Amino acid sequence: MSADDWVLHVDLDQFIAAVEVARHPELRGKPVVVGGNGDPSERAVVATASYEAREFGIQSGMPLRTAAKRCPDAVFLPVDKEAYEEVSERVMATLRGFPVVVEVIGWDEAFVGARVADPEALAADIRARVAAETGMSCAVGIGDNKVRAKIATGFAKPGGIYRLTRANWVAVMADRPTDALWGIGRKTAKKLAEAGLTTVRDLGTADPDELAARFGPTMGPWYRLLAQGAGDTEVTATPYLARSRSRETTFQTDLDDRAAVDAQVSALAARVAEDVVGEGRPAVRIGVKVRFKPFLTYTRSLTLPAPTSDPVEIERAALSLLDRFEWTRPVRLLGVRAEFNRDE
Repeated sequence: MSADDWVLHVDLDQFIAAVEVARHPELRGKPVVVGGNGDPSERAVVATASYEAREFGIQSGMPLRTAAKRCPDAVFLPVDKEAYEEVSERVMATLRGFPVVVEVIGWDEAFVGARVADPEALAADIRARVAAETGMSCAVGIGDNKVRAKIATGFAKPGGIYRLTRANWVAVMADRPTDALWGIGRKTAKKLAEAGLTTVRDLGTADPDELAARFGPTMGPWYRLLAQGAGDTEVTATPYLARSRSRETTFQTDLDDRAAVDAQVSALAARVAEDVVGEGRPAVRIGVKVRFKPFLTYTRSLTLPAPTSDPVEIERAALSLLDRFEWTRPVRLLGVRAEFNRDE
């Protein structure tokens, strides 16, 4: 990269909630929660919450009933996937209107590769045009690679711009906890803490051989590089391809009969198989998720003998995974997932 080569990470603020507020302007400024059928008396989880709702401690993945207890005055809305996809496509089309390379990485985010002397000016132009053409607000992180640009967006939210590069990496990140890094979650951070590595500085200066011995020859050294801010600098315009397709169902009444569980998994597998066929790529791995009462979630998965789009094979694999669970509690949620080859 030259001094004028930059990676920008564009992230739409509270995307799903923002789409709903744009459709229903009267909801602006109110706590909005999107999830399930929009009925907090039913079993479902929060897909997203507006910033106003988050002030009450409402987070994605939280049961709607819990969200309703935390904020009884919140407005609950059902998930409308088609509406979100339509807005997402318009946002990405807006980004492609700039003389940049756009790499879509999800509904609400994309990397932008640009050769420009003033990346902040470009970021401001992107924010202004996205708002004007789609009504959406976005935050823009600026970096000298994807990792730093992605992390920078966290400092830019909501609706701001932030630059994070090699020049200010240590000053900004060194004393932060390891889960401030993109790619390290709470579970990994806990394992790192058990090894005495609690900050980004600790991890970035750790002995690579010791990390390899404790966390594996691939992941251990990679964690260290991540803590040093290392990352990919190439932004490609390759169309976004989903890594997986999944379907799940939350039951309003717990299932306590194995035959009923099998029937539900078969139905979910059939829907996933339809998605796989529609994707035009065969599945290489199948996963099953089971949430037992009261809220204990487990997953099991297997690699298929050969890539397939055959509904019979996908169903057979999903049903076989059920034998890997201990059926000692009633079931409140089931899910089936098909994963694709990531190299495609």
